[in-house]
Amino acid sequence: MRSTARPLLFALIILGLLNFTPRPGQAASLIRDADIEFSLGQLAAPILRAAGLSPSRVGIYVVDDRNMNAFVLDPTAIYIHSGMILRLERAAELQSVIAHEAAHIANGHIARRYANMAATRNVMLLGAALSVAAGAATGQGAAAGGVALGVAGSAQRVFFGHTRAEESSADQSGIRFMAAAGVDTQGAVSVMELFSGQEALPARRQDIYARSHPLSRDRLRNLKALAVSYGKPVKPDPAAEYWFDRAKGKLSAFTRNPKWTFQRAKESAPDVRAMREAVAHHRLNQTQKALAALDRARAIRANDPYYDDLRGQILMESRNFAAAAQVYAAAAKRAPGNALIQASYGRSLVALGGAQNFKSAVSVLERATRDDWRNGMALRDLGTAYAKQGNTGMASVVTAEGHAMRGRTREARVLAERAAGLLPNGSPGWRRAQDVLNAVNERN
Repeated sequence: MRSTARPLLFALIILGLLNFTPRPGQAASLIRDADIEFSLGQLAAPILRAAGLSPSRVGIYVVDDRNMNAFVLDPTAIYIHSGMILRLERAAELQSVIAHEAAHIANGHIARRYANMAATRNVMLLGAALSVAAGAATGQGAAAGGVALGVAGSAQRVFFGHTRAEESSADQSGIRFMAAAGVDTQGAVSVMELFSGQEALPARRQDIYARSHPLSRDRLRNLKALAVSYGKPVKPDPAAEYWFDRAKGKLSAFTRNPKWTFQRAKESAPDVRAMREAVAHHRLNQTQKALAALDRARAIRANDPYYDDLRGQILMESRNFAAAAQVYAAAAKRAPGNALIQASYGRSLVALGGAQNFKSAVSVLERATRDDWRNGMALRDLGTAYAKQGNTGMASVVTAEGHAMRGRTREARVLAERAAGLLPNGSPGWRRAQDVLNAVNERN
């Protein structure tokens, strides 16, 4: 049995801070893709282990933003902008970004930032931040996800602003983690050189990364010295290059013009090339060509659940719900611990319809949202599944959780109160409704 009150408050803070952007009115959102996140996890695993962190407890998530940036908000996640991934050319470069952010976690900078929030008079959600400090350290999840809650600018500056001392510490630790993991430390130098000269620009013209990670010529010189002292000539790791190619290839296929993808897909490994071409065909509504391209990818990696996941997506978006459900079911069996694939399977069952499918969808989606509270779409699908079953009480609970995650406290309170009145006192659903009420009341 779960208690969502503390994790829910924690999620409110994290997802609110993720709303950070220097451009007023523009909120960040996450690009959730099982294949991309798995590929990034493969790149991160040796770095995280070298940092003394568990790869199973620290996720790598992509923020849908063309600017180059990366950041951490809590000890359970590293966020990297899509623009950063698309700009980098080698696995070691992306691994250096992960190593630097992992160093902020390993060196305790996040814990100190929570303390800084407590000392800042204008920080919103102050009481919630203090109440979940322990929960943040344990990496506990929550019931649902979404990105929209606004946070005061002062809170953003406090939470995102690294000091020069922190950056120096993270540079040294990051290089050490890379060397221990057998990763070319020159990758860190290459990334830093991309931002060369930023410190000479007015703040309004600096890159986001430069504003949140203080830069200087001295820092670049020190980083070069660290790379030489800790590192030694390292040949590119074929496995790391493959996963970098796969993550970047799929991300670019969904964000670049299909013509661009067709022109450059040949640069990738054979199965990745076929996957990229499948995405490009799909975006041009060429479903049969997309599926044929995926067949080529699966001929190379026959049991890859992530290529099944993409096939399911193509079938779903082509409104072939029955075929999509079959494909997702196979993918879910091959990757039973992957919450994103499980959520996609649940979504296909909801789309397919029917009493038995709605029942199965509830089971699948409850597990998926429990294991991955950042997936707001899965929570929405779960609410739909409950509603289709005629379970208005649980549909209200789930929808209330979704509203709470998005900072819509009035809607969350109304639905949670409705759910509490519909569900038996003391039942799991009733307790979840109470958790939402506690969370939104403390937030206010």
